Amino acid sequence: MNYDEISIMLKALADPKRLKIIDILSCGSLCACDILDHFDFTQPTLSHHMKVLEKAGIVTVTKDKIWHHYQLTESFADQFMGSMMQLFSDKDDCICNKLNCNCKGEKNDEKIGAI
Repeated sequence: MNYDEISIMLKALADPKRLKIIDILSCGSLCACDILDHFDFTQPTLSHHMKVLEKAGIVTVTKDKIWHHYQLTESFADQFMGSMMQLFSDKDDCICNKLNCNCKGEKNDEKIGAI
């Protein structure tokens, strides 16, 4: 699991305006000017948000002369959901299984069994 990549993705998703952009783009590709119609901020601010989303691998941009068209990356939803499932699930290769002890020096399983 790449914690750095997941962290970048989660930071990009942590802004309500970027979440709204993702919701808007869930309907399909849109020009920056069409996305901007849904907000009360400037084009440079939208550009900043789009760069954050692009760097996180959430959106892709297609440039056509002066127009920028954005769409969700095809693999984003599957990749994000897979990362979250891996992060929150207990599997054989889970990092929690590699921890040897808790604050009392006992293995977690041993402590539970002793109660």
